[in-house]
Order: sequence, then structure tokens, then C-alpha cells
Amino acid sequence: MAPKSVLVGVSATDPVTLGGVALTIAMVAALACYVPAKRATRIDPAIALRGE
Repeated sequence: MAPKSVLVGVSATDPVTLGGVALTIAMVAALACYVPAKRATRIDPAIALRGE
């Protein structure tokens, strides 16, 4: 029989844990979008289109 929880003392429907995980995933996704967007704003659009 598989255990219901891998973490001791944390239930499978703990709202604090679920909220923390959702917040962490959202922060990682925002950072994954922000870094390439920040780099793309450094390039002049005319130069980027001319290179195509």
C-alpha cells in the first residue's frame, strides 16, 4: 500500500502546502518568461529584422 503523504505531518490536501507550491511554480514561470524578454528588449528591432 502506497503512503498518502511523503512529508511527515503534511496531509495531501493541506492548503498552505498547495498554495506554497502554486506560488513557487508561478514565480519560476514568471522568471522563465522575464529573462528572455529582458534580453530581447536590448536588440534594436530594425537590426533584428534586417538580419532575417
